[in-house]
Amino acid sequence: MKKNIVPADRIYKLKGDSAPLSYTIPSRNTRRFPLLWFDEENNVNRPLRYAVNQKTPFEDEQDGNAIVEPIIFENGFLQVPKNNPVLQQFLYYHPLNGRTFVEVDTEKDAAKEVESLSAEVDALVQARQLSVEQLETAARVLFGKDPSRFTTAELKRDVLVYAKKDPVGFINMLSDPMLKLQSNVHVFFENKLLTFRNGQKEVWFNTVSNKKKMLTVPYGQDPYFTIAEFLKTDDGIDALKMLENNLQ
Repeated sequence: MKKNIVPADRIYKLKGDSAPLSYTIPSRNTRRFPLLWFDEENNVNRPLRYAVNQKTPFEDEQDGNAIVEPIIFENGFLQVPKNNPVLQQFLYYHPLNGRTFVEVDTEKDAAKEVESLSAEVDALVQARQLSVEQLETAARVLFGKDPSRFTTAELKRDVLVYAKKDPVGFINMLSDPMLKLQSNVHVFFENKLLTFRNGQKEVWFNTVSNKKKMLTVPYGQDPYFTIAEFLKTDDGIDALKMLENNLQ
């Protein structure tokens, strides 16, 4: 179905991080670069052509005096005023729309930015309110650090920086019920109650009464998370109690 374009000034931008000084997109249907739009109502492909002296972007609706002009993005952007609806329609139907370029949606972009900023604020507030014990837990899980080697100010700084960099991930981490258990796993290693062998592929008990192998870490998985998952199981509960008793 053909699109009715609401009159408005519009801005289009090239996708990607880099933007050339100028970039030209095809403005007419050719064998080298077909510009076709599939008309579902009539079950046909209709060729597109941008002509400044025509009232439609469809070649089959234009007369024989079409004046074709290039469409050039300058520094990655193309501004099309509302008094040029034909070009706006042409860009809407263009096969490169969504692949090479997109229309700038300022309202949508602003909403995303507000959402991102709100998440950052929430994460920083939660990071500032963490107790010393929670800071130590976060440091163990996020950075694999032994918090006893750092000051509280250093831990707070690192956690705040992380919260600012990845607010959504930080908030999700704080609400993860596995957080405390993963932190305990780090404590077990810090106190040498657990040890790695074979390049962190194997986890072994290292208590006075138990020197047995706990588990093999599956390829590509985080060993601390794997151990925490094991300690939640029926087989791992007794091991967790034994390790906790050895901390006391």
